[in-house]
Amino acid sequence: MSTYDAVKDLLLSIESYDLEPLEREVARGFTLRRTVVVLRGGGEEGRGEEVDYDPSVHERFQKRSAELPLAGEHTLDSFSLLQSGQTDYRRWALESAALDLALRQAGLSLGEAVGREPKPVRFVVSTRLANVAGWRGLYPELRFKLDPDRDWTDEIVATIADAVDTADFKGIYRGEFGAPPNPELYERIAAAFPDAWLEDPALTPETTRVLDPHQHRLTWDAAIHEWSDVEALPFRPRCLNSKPSRFGSVRRLFEFYDSCEREGIALYGGGQFELGPGRAQIQLLASLFHPDAPNDVAPAGYNATEPVEGLQESPLELTPEAGFRG
Repeated sequence: MSTYDAVKDLLLSIESYDLEPLEREVARGFTLRRTVVVLRGGGEEGRGEEVDYDPSVHERFQKRSAELPLAGEHTLDSFSLLQSGQTDYRRWALESAALDLALRQAGLSLGEAVGREPKPVRFVVSTRLANVAGWRGLYPELRFKLDPDRDWTDEIVATIADAVDTADFKGIYRGEFGAPPNPELYERIAAAFPDAWLEDPALTPETTRVLDPHQHRLTWDAAIHEWSDVEALPFRPRCLNSKPSRFGSVRRLFEFYDSCEREGIALYGGGQFELGPGRAQIQLLASLFHPDAPNDVAPAGYNATEPVEGLQESPLELTPEAGFRG
């Protein structure tokens, strides 16, 4: 039985719903806005998180709090089909809330439903270079995912080389989040971090030449929305970053998990700066499908603007309850 087959026929009774605003200052002068979808039925509720980065998207969505045709009797699969016209981020919010509610109405945890035992989750922290020393001062064993920059000196690289599990070149993104191809930077980072995954390089003839000796360490994130995206890559990777909200539907995500397992492709998890229930959900998925990996799913405290004491260290111990929640 496929992973999706294990959950697709779960019964789902929705009586009402709410769209709850959620926001947090994540950097000085920058507030991130999100929407929590709350589905209610049978004395239970399911929650999911819309992670679009555009605040106007959340404004418009929250104004529709009485308009969405969600109430009724469904299976998880029939509910999913009704969301096929939504954006991937919106669809993930609705479907993850539906999965949570359906599991709670059935009295099952996700692990019980798919026949997997949750394990402690190894995690890394994605942060700015300027914060690394402060975090390491409090948590000497902490590992990191960093975005290399052409301004990094050899001295800077030497001080962090033993703590970096993933170097994200941001070469697939466009606009303000993207970075242009830089063969000199790629070559320096590949040599300086010989055991790190090299994520999302922009492949040109020049960058391909310098990365060829490290092809076994190249991994992809921004381009991956379903299994067909893996098949379209220039070569079969050994490892991939899995960000659940990018997949939109539970079906696409679970089919991706099954295909990667079948093809021997390792995974590590990532998120979209989840502020609410989405954070525990990506941690739970990591615990079930790829616990021993450099998962970028650290507890929310690690996203503080300044390093703070008293946070749970890696590996993260989860105590899942009924539903899609850690």
